[in-house]
Amino acid sequence: MTRAPRERLLDILASCKAIAEHLECSDTEDGLLFDALRMRLLEIGEAAKDLPTALTDTEPGIPWSMIARQRDHLAHRYFDTAHAIVFEAARHEAPAVAQAVRRMLAVIAEE
Repeated sequence: MTRAPRERLLDILASCKAIAEHLECSDTEDGLLFDALRMRLLEIGEAAKDLPTALTDTEPGIPWSMIARQRDHLAHRYFDTAHAIVFEAARHEAPAVAQAVRRMLAVIAEE
């Protein structure tokens, strides 16, 4: 059974928050931090896959299909995942996704 779009958005927001907290706790790019970030990015991608297109279209600046593909890569090719890509996504893309999700939640609340 699929979760409602609002729940999926809250899942994404929770993962973005966890990513920010993980990055605050450690400034090294060690394996444990990499694993934590990778798992949260995977969760974001899984939730993004389940969002309706009508909702993701409200935030065209976010590459939703790329986020979903990244989830597949992280889930199935974990030995072939560059640390730099994970840290780049965590540091620069997750905050933008969190902002977009907050706007999307506001749109849903108005409906």
